[in-house]
Amino acid sequence: MRNLLFPIKGALAFGFALVLLTGFGAGESLAERGRIHIVGSSTVFPFSAAVSEYFGKSTDFPTPLVESTGSGGGLKLFCAGVGEGHPDITNASRRIKSSEAKSCIENGVNEVTEVKIGFDGIVLANSKETPTINVSLRQIWLALAKEVPEGGEDGADLVPNPHKNWSDIDPSLPNVAIEVLGPPPTSGTRDAFVEIAMEGGCKSFDSIKAMKKSDKNAYRALCHTVREDGAWIDAGENDNLIVQKLLSNPGAFGVFGFSFLDQNHDRLHGSYVDGVEPSFENIASGDYPVSRSLFFYVKNAHVDNIPGLREYVGAFTDEDAWGEEGYLVDKGLIPLPDAEREATGKQARALKPMSF
Repeated sequence: MRNLLFPIKGALAFGFALVLLTGFGAGESLAERGRIHIVGSSTVFPFSAAVSEYFGKSTDFPTPLVESTGSGGGLKLFCAGVGEGHPDITNASRRIKSSEAKSCIENGVNEVTEVKIGFDGIVLANSKETPTINVSLRQIWLALAKEVPEGGEDGADLVPNPHKNWSDIDPSLPNVAIEVLGPPPTSGTRDAFVEIAMEGGCKSFDSIKAMKKSDKNAYRALCHTVREDGAWIDAGENDNLIVQKLLSNPGAFGVFGFSFLDQNHDRLHGSYVDGVEPSFENIASGDYPVSRSLFFYVKNAHVDNIPGLREYVGAFTDEDAWGEEGYLVDKGLIPLPDAEREATGKQARALKPMSF
């Protein structure tokens, strides 16, 4: 019976929570494993880690161990099968791809509960030793795309990206080298950034926007392909490492979730995008252009076999955790509106599977 899966339509980004456990033998059952196994998005990691720590202290269940593998890596593990060697929950900061949903089905992961936990923004941040900048989505794409219209003119021939400094794009931008540290292709933050920010800037050119109707594959490749000449630097799944590199290189920018900016607000500031500050209020209202939803997914076949899995879902969706005054807000989570949070919480605690 295929009673899963994930609505594949839309381009929402989202997060998955997944518990990592090591050290159990091949002959052990799920119940003998005894712990929740969580993997996935580095963006959702601080939230699931906080819930896991609280859960371990406030219940008789073992503290779940949470691993930051990136959304793509987490989904690969999550969809690989059912049983003691496979995770129970996965975090992700983007919507599951159709190929990943297909993998779940093929491997017998047929019932999954989706839990939308709140919102996040993707920021372009730099050290407070340098000024805040105001950059448009178009300028972000012109800075980071592999190919751009010659001279930045709509309808011009495409050429390898010639921009070395931000000021090459617009004199109002800093006269410093374009150097952006960001997550690798396995990251949900990377996927969301290219889909929301990069494509958003790319389609501001009418000639490129028209390409979407005539050649969708070419349009996607042009809008989503990041330059490979050193202006963009893959910095791994560890957002804290990007923060440290920005502090040692004040001229560079980093791409990561708002929660990491919020946790480092004394050292970093976020760029305005299309004139909008990356703030809690602007992300919650949807005014900040590079915003996304976050989720986690539960493998229902494990619920009655892993001690505490059902209770963990309840702990995450408790008002003391994800509510407007909850401790996850202190970690940077932007909560759902009251009515949506109430409805989502009820569905999550009932562990209602998604329908394919």
